[in-house]
Amino acid sequence: MSTDVTTDPPHTSPPGEPSESKPGPLARLGTWAGTHRRWMFAIWAVLVIGLGAAAPSVFSSLAGAGWQANGSESVQVRELAQEHFGGNSSAAVQVVLNSPDGPLDPAAQNEILTELRAIADGDDRFAAVIDPQPGMTVSPDGRTAIAIIGANASTDDMVKAVDDHKAEITALATDDVEVYPTGASALWSDFNKANHDAMIKAEMISWPLTLAIMVVAFGSVVAAGLPLLLTLAGLVASAGALVLLNAVTPISVWAMNFAMMFALALGIDYALFMVARFRTAYAQAREKYDDKTAALRATAETMDTAGKAILLSGLTVLVSLSAVLMVPAPAVRTMAVGIMLAVTFVLAASLTLLPAVLAALGGKVNAGSLPWTKKAHHHHGHSPLFTKWGKFLDRRPWAPAIVAVGILIALALPVFGIKVAMPSIAVVPEDAPVRQGYEVVAAQMGPGAPGMLTIIAPESEAAEATEILTANGDIAAVMPAQPAGDGSGLAMIQAMPKVDPSDESMGATVDTLRADLPGSVLVGGPASENLDLQNALNTWFPRVAATILALGFLLLLVALRAPVIALLGTVVSLLSTAAAFGVAKLIFGDGIGADLLGFDPQGFLNGWGPVFFFAMIFAIAMDYTVFLLATAKEHYERHGDARQAQQDAMGQSGRIIFAAAAVMVAVFFSFALADPLPPKEMGIILGVAVLLDALLIRLILLPAILRVSHHGAWWCPKWLDRILPTISFKH
Repeated sequence: MSTDVTTDPPHTSPPGEPSESKPGPLARLGTWAGTHRRWMFAIWAVLVIGLGAAAPSVFSSLAGAGWQANGSESVQVRELAQEHFGGNSSAAVQVVLNSPDGPLDPAAQNEILTELRAIADGDDRFAAVIDPQPGMTVSPDGRTAIAIIGANASTDDMVKAVDDHKAEITALATDDVEVYPTGASALWSDFNKANHDAMIKAEMISWPLTLAIMVVAFGSVVAAGLPLLLTLAGLVASAGALVLLNAVTPISVWAMNFAMMFALALGIDYALFMVARFRTAYAQAREKYDDKTAALRATAETMDTAGKAILLSGLTVLVSLSAVLMVPAPAVRTMAVGIMLAVTFVLAASLTLLPAVLAALGGKVNAGSLPWTKKAHHHHGHSPLFTKWGKFLDRRPWAPAIVAVGILIALALPVFGIKVAMPSIAVVPEDAPVRQGYEVVAAQMGPGAPGMLTIIAPESEAAEATEILTANGDIAAVMPAQPAGDGSGLAMIQAMPKVDPSDESMGATVDTLRADLPGSVLVGGPASENLDLQNALNTWFPRVAATILALGFLLLLVALRAPVIALLGTVVSLLSTAAAFGVAKLIFGDGIGADLLGFDPQGFLNGWGPVFFFAMIFAIAMDYTVFLLATAKEHYERHGDARQAQQDAMGQSGRIIFAAAAVMVAVFFSFALADPLPPKEMGIILGVAVLLDALLIRLILLPAILRVSHHGAWWCPKWLDRILPTISFKH
C-alpha cells in the first residue's frame, strides 16, 4: 500500500542542489565534532580523567543524612537540643547495653562507659557521654541501659562519625553484655551501607545484561558497545562532579545511586537513537560519496534529526527533575541535583563525543555484525516487523487503543488507596546492630521507647507542659523536666509514646500535643522529624506534579508546534505514570507478590516515592514520546501525509523504542533483586512504568491517536504559529 519514502535521499530543494543547503546548528555541531574529532576526544579525555580522579571516593565522601523538612518544628527542636542540652538531640548516638542473663553488673557497665567516653573524647563530632539514668534510660528490670553520645556536628557529619566508630563501639561488647549503637544517625549509617552494597550488586548484574540486549538490538558488537562507552564517560564525569559539589554543599549519597541508574538507562536510550539513525543515513550517503564524506554527511544528518529529539528529551528530563528542587528537604533536592548532573553529562557526551566517534568509525560502526542483521540494512533503518505493525494500526486503530486505555485505567485505579510514610526500622537488614539495639529497647522498655518525643519548653512552662503530656492517653511515660543549665531558661522533657515510631497513630499524637501545649513549647524527636518531612512531601507533591506536567506540555508544544498532539502526548504520559503507581500500591501497599520478590510489605510506599518517582517516570515517558513524535513530525514535514507519517515513524523508531525499553527494564529490574526495600521499590516501580509505557502507550496508544487525529494532530492556529520558535525535524 505504501512506498518506503526514505529509500532515496529526500530533496527539499530542486534536484540539482544539495538538500542540506542550510544545515541547522546541531548539524553544524556534528560536522565540527566530526572534523575536529581529535580535539573532541582530547577534551573528553581531560574531562573524564580530571573528574574521574575524584570519582572513586564518591560513596565515602557524600553525605548520609538530610532527610528533614527545613524550617519545621522538629528541626528547631533538634537544633535547640544540640545547642543547650549537651548534644542530646535526635542526631545523638544511643548506645544500648543489654545483659540477657540478668541485671547489668555495675562494674562491667562502668568499664564499657569509660571506654565509650574515650571514643567520644577522641572525636570532635561527639559531645559528652550522658550516662544511663535510672527511671529514664534504664529498663525496669535493670537488664538494659542506654548511654547517649551527644551530637556536636551536623546530621550529615554525625552519620559519618557513626560510620567511623560503629565497629569500635560494637566491639565493646563482653561475654555478658551486648552493645549496639542505635538512634537516627546509626540508622542512616547502616541504611546507606546496605543500599550502597545493593546498588553495586545490581550494577554488576545490569551491565552484562544490557550489553547482551544491545547486541541483539543493533546486531553489531561495535554499535552495541558505543552506548555503554558513552554512558560510562558520562557517569565517571558526574561522579567526580558530585564529589566536588559536595565540598561546597552536602550532597546525599542517594544522589549517586539514582544518578548511576538513570544515567545508564538514558545514556543507552540516547545513543541507541543516534547510532540507529547514523547507520541509516550512512547507508544512504555511501551510495553517492566516499567513506569519509559519507560519514561526515551522515553525522550531520543524524545530529539534525535524532540530535534534536535527544536535546529535547534531555531538556524534558532536566525540567521534570528541576521541579523536585521546590521540596524543602536537602536529601530530596540533592538526589534531583545528582540525576540532573548525570543527565547533563550524558546529554553532552551524546551531542559532542558520540558524533565524533561516529564520524571516525564510518562504515566500521557495523563491524562485528551478526548473521541475522544483514537483511535489516536493506530497509534503510525501517524495521519490517514494526512497519507491518504501523500498517495494522493504520487499518484498525480503535480496538488496540481501547484495550490499551482499559488496561492502564484498571491498573491506575488502586492509586486512590495509596498510603505513604517514612521508612520503618524494617528497611534495615535484621543483622544490622542498629536494628538489634532498636528491638532490645522496644522489648525491654516498651514499643514507644525507640521513638522518644523530645519537648523543649521555657522553664516557666515546663510544669504545665508535663501535666498536659501526662494527661495524654497516647503517652506511656513522661520523664522529669531537665533544665538546660546554661542560662538559656529552657527545659527538655522526654515523653515515651505507647506505640512504635512507625505506627500510623503517631501523626495524630504529635498533632494533638502540638495543639494542646502552649505556643512556645516545641515537639520534636526522630519520629516527629519523619512526620514533618512526610507532611512537607505531601504538601509539595501536587505542586511539583502540576509544574512537571505544565513544563512538559510547553516543551512538546515548542518542539512540535502542534498543540493537539503536545497535549495528548502529555496526558498519555500521565496515564502510564498513574498505572505505575497503581501497581506500586498493589505490590508494596497490599503485598501482592511480596513472597516472590522477597520482602515484608510495610503497607505503604516510602514517603519520598511519589514526588521522586513521579518526576522520574514522567521524564522517561516523555523521553519516548519525544522520540516517536519527533520522527512522525519529520516524515509529516517531508511529505505531508499524516497516515503515512505514523507508519514511517513506527517503522523507523518502533524497534529503537522497543530495544531502549528492554534495556531500561533490565537495568531497573536488576535493582529489584536488592535486599533493602528502597532500591527494590525504586527498581520495580520504574521497571513497571517503562514496561507499561513502551508496550501500551508508545507502541499502541500514541500511534493510534496519531492515526485517528490525522492532520488534526499537526494543526497549529495561526496566532500560535507566529509566536512559537521555528523548529523543524526535516533534514
